[in-house]
Amino acid sequence: MPILGFIVAVVIFIIALTGIRIVRPYEKGLVERFGRYQKTVDSGLRFIVPFIERMIKVDMREQVVDVPPQEVITKDNVVVTVDAVVYYEATDPVKLKYNVANFTVAAVKLAQTNLRNVIGDMALDESLTSRESINVKLRQVLDDATDKWGVRVVRVEIQRIEPPGDVTEAMHRQMKAERTRRAVILEAEGEREAAIKKADGQRQSAILRAEGEAEAIRKVAEARKFQLTTVADGEAEAVTKVYKAIHQGDPTPDLIAIKYLETLKAIADGQATKIFLPFETTGILGSLAGIAEIFKEAREQPKQKQQAKPDKEAGGETTDE
Repeated sequence: MPILGFIVAVVIFIIALTGIRIVRPYEKGLVERFGRYQKTVDSGLRFIVPFIERMIKVDMREQVVDVPPQEVITKDNVVVTVDAVVYYEATDPVKLKYNVANFTVAAVKLAQTNLRNVIGDMALDESLTSRESINVKLRQVLDDATDKWGVRVVRVEIQRIEPPGDVTEAMHRQMKAERTRRAVILEAEGEREAAIKKADGQRQSAILRAEGEAEAIRKVAEARKFQLTTVADGEAEAVTKVYKAIHQGDPTPDLIAIKYLETLKAIADGQATKIFLPFETTGILGSLAGIAEIFKEAREQPKQKQQAKPDKEAGGETTDE
């Protein structure tokens, strides 16, 4: 009996041990009883009835599906090779387990079909430059199609769009020609801009030079004007002072005549043979006779001096005899 009881206890322990399940934090447990869905359990230590219930674990983490390369015909009848990657995550473990037999295969076939549809509506150039648009359209289509499978398509990434070799070579030549054209245009624009800048610089230089010369001429003219004005003011002031001094001194006609003769002497001090005398002043006309006498006396004095010298010499000789 003790041995039989021990055996029974061991069997019961083993049976109980087979009913223990551990569900990971990233998993959901589907409990079936006699092949029929019973409930969904979260992570942790779970117990099921051995031989009556069983648990199916579903991974709820984000998964990736690699879509194999395939040939796709574009809108302009160019065959390109395209491959993509699909990222998805389970939202309903029950639908994911019971609504689709093999989600990976189904997702790959669905992605391939929709790749043909999306890229088939685009030209080659558009498909090569619109990867983001292709990703968005393909994700929307796959997300709508996989909603009944309890899956949400997170994103779709196009890994490669490869056209045929001849098309690639033609594209390379086209890009090279386009780059050459841009280089020529940029060079021409640079030369034109340089010419414009040079001409503008020369124009500015000429304007500044002309403005400088005009300013210099203006300064010289102002200086000359100041000089002439100052001299004229000085002469006017001198004349005014002389005029005042003459009238304040109350000169006699004889004095005026003498000063007039001094002026004539200064005028005649040169090679001139004729002197034009102004007769505007009546006082001078009255004293012309006196002026003539003064001139006569001035002419006779040198003659008298010359005659006096021989007389002195003769008188000296007579005295000696």
